[in-house]
Amino acid sequence: MMNSHNHNSNGMISSTSTINNSQSATTAGGVKTYFKTPEGRFKLQYEKTHPTGLLHYSHGKAVTQVTVAYLKEKSAQLPPTPTSSSNGGSGVRLLSAARFLGGSNGSRALSFVGGNGSSKTVAGNGRVSSMGSGTSTSNSSATSNYDGKGTYLIFNVGDTIFISDLNSQDKDPIKSIHFSNLNPTCHAFDPEAKDGHDLIIGLNSGDVYSVSLRQQLQDVGKKLVGAHHYNKDGSVNNSRCTNMAWVPEGDGTFVVAHADGNLYVYEKGKDGAADSSFPVIRDQTQFSVAHARSSKSNPIARWHICQGSINSISFSADGTYLATVGRDGYLRVFDYSKEQLICGGKSYYGALLCCAWSMDGKYILAGGEDDLVQVWSMDDRKVVAWGEGHSSWVSGVSFDSYWSSPASDGTGESAMYRFGSVGQDTQLLLWDLVMDELVVPLRRPPGGSPTYSTGSQSAHWDNSMCPVGTLQPAPSMRDVPKLSPVVTHRVHTEPLSGLTFTQESVLTVCREGHVKIWMRPGYGEPQPTNNSSSEIVLSTSVKEKPQLSKIRITP
Repeated sequence: MMNSHNHNSNGMISSTSTINNSQSATTAGGVKTYFKTPEGRFKLQYEKTHPTGLLHYSHGKAVTQVTVAYLKEKSAQLPPTPTSSSNGGSGVRLLSAARFLGGSNGSRALSFVGGNGSSKTVAGNGRVSSMGSGTSTSNSSATSNYDGKGTYLIFNVGDTIFISDLNSQDKDPIKSIHFSNLNPTCHAFDPEAKDGHDLIIGLNSGDVYSVSLRQQLQDVGKKLVGAHHYNKDGSVNNSRCTNMAWVPEGDGTFVVAHADGNLYVYEKGKDGAADSSFPVIRDQTQFSVAHARSSKSNPIARWHICQGSINSISFSADGTYLATVGRDGYLRVFDYSKEQLICGGKSYYGALLCCAWSMDGKYILAGGEDDLVQVWSMDDRKVVAWGEGHSSWVSGVSFDSYWSSPASDGTGESAMYRFGSVGQDTQLLLWDLVMDELVVPLRRPPGGSPTYSTGSQSAHWDNSMCPVGTLQPAPSMRDVPKLSPVVTHRVHTEPLSGLTFTQESVLTVCREGHVKIWMRPGYGEPQPTNNSSSEIVLSTSVKEKPQLSKIRITP
């Protein structure tokens, strides 16, 4: 295992967009501003946080979650609004800010795991209010008309949604949206949205909204504008929204999970005024799907997943499968279009809190109250590895889809995956999964001394695949290979609630609403000011890394 707690004077955030090497390498609380990986050093580049005046008691009502939203170049002009500015310099600022963090694929993947990440921001609306005043200059971030492309962070704190410019050095958000006495609990962004409504927001009351992110940025007010409202006042389900996701290639369809074990399917923009009642659930322990009685209803379907809360949901990249994890400790995988339970299994102990897919759809990560990171294989329909390294609950997991093995030759042999996890122990762990390197434990002969040279493989590893629709019990601890992290780094002073990988960085967020953006090796360095050179720097392949030593997994 590689320990990232090494000393160096680099990495402190400076007042500009580059790293000031002369400053100390620690922030308040003794947290270092860099961590080392086999590929090089990740440096703390930006921080985003909530207003200093925000009362602490409001935090506990909803754990902060973070969504990364990449706005593409505006294709068609919307009618101008009084709050948007036509200052020519503003478009330049947004265009130069777009670093392709996430792109369309990345943003889609990010929307899957958006429920795991969390963050909070500052309510500084003063800058936004100056938009259109005619007094701001081209260097002011308030002059943007948001018609260009850019990357934004969306996160909830208390009764407010905050929006920050990811590539700005400013900790303050550029927009705040207030929900009075209700608390936003989850959100998701669709970079492929066709009608402008690309952001969905779920509340603790069960209410759901869809809005245009660009329209919110153009408005100087503190309320949602142009929103569609679903499940108004909890008319269909009044339990807390726990997670939500756009259906990949779903043409405006999205799903919302609730704390009572139900998940609802919505069609964006469809009027929900028609009767959307569903039949009573006969057996709370069984999976069931009910469709709305009227074609005009919205939501259009209810999936009863489990007893107790659904804590996280995640679609495979192609939208074929939907994974859920819940209070009952089970990971469940469904064929989304067939509305069929495919497989699943129980945690070693306690609830599962988060889940995420690999980009190729072969593996699912899950984490929770047993402090383990569970690696589930879709080919084998079973747990194939447990990651041991956290000392408290695992609250966020994600594959790094921008990373590839330096040894990869394109043949697919010895496939290696990099993934990350964060926990309430304030730590970020990075892991490498090499399936060819996993050593399957052998069952120890009864009464004999521990040995792996004789005996047979445990039943967990026999060749028979579990029948479709079967939920498996937790395997024995001795039956599952253990992974050790390649990096362990304390990234915050407070318990963490999520992480997200982008092309240039990894984002970590704590429950108290602080987001940190850690730039990958080779990114975030001082860059030439002319556009052509900058583009060359930005398009540098993430794959150009030194050889990574493989890890031998032992029982």
